[in-house]
Amino acid sequence: MPVALAPTSRDSAVMWTGRTLPPRPTVIRFRWRYADGRAQYAGRGSARIAPPDSLRFDYAGPFGLGSGAAVVIGDTVLWADPEANFRSLVPAIPMLWASLGMVRPPAGGAAVSSLVEPDGDAPRTLWRFARVNEGDTLEYAVTAGARRVLEAEWRRGSDVLARSRTMLDAQIRPIRARVDFPEASARFELTVVGVDTAAIIPPALWRSRR
Repeated sequence: MPVALAPTSRDSAVMWTGRTLPPRPTVIRFRWRYADGRAQYAGRGSARIAPPDSLRFDYAGPFGLGSGAAVVIGDTVLWADPEANFRSLVPAIPMLWASLGMVRPPAGGAAVSSLVEPDGDAPRTLWRFARVNEGDTLEYAVTAGARRVLEAEWRRGSDVLARSRTMLDAQIRPIRARVDFPEASARFELTVVGVDTAAIIPPALWRSRR
């Protein structure tokens, strides 16, 4: 990403991130695959999204093995069952949101900058959210045009913790995504198999796995 992004108000970033959310409760069903230097896993899952900040993530391995669930509120894991499995599969919450085509607003106090690159049929919008005290920087690039792509990178200091790339359809819904974790030589991939925009999410699902 170019270094010379222009300082931008946090309100502008909040408006932009809000446009990446679905307008109503939505269920995204997908196939997933995770691989690192030691093992590979695959299965199916679903993400229930209740705008503006709530996400229930369910996953299962082949024949229901290795199943689990978690609820994320913003950037915080409210609960996960089993917790170790979920954090191993999804170690970076901002990247989980990005893999589903959504961007969380910058944290309070973050330095926000942006840039629009008009480039013919595929203009790009770039954003950077930097938390100077914590050393964390989140960068996003959205490419419009016939092939919509959301790319994200999470750095801590000079270390890249995660990168993601999500292909989007014309309704700005995810089609497929991958998240790479360079230090662990790991990759998480998902392929969307269905999107339900008329979903009703029972309140009990936010409180426990069952």
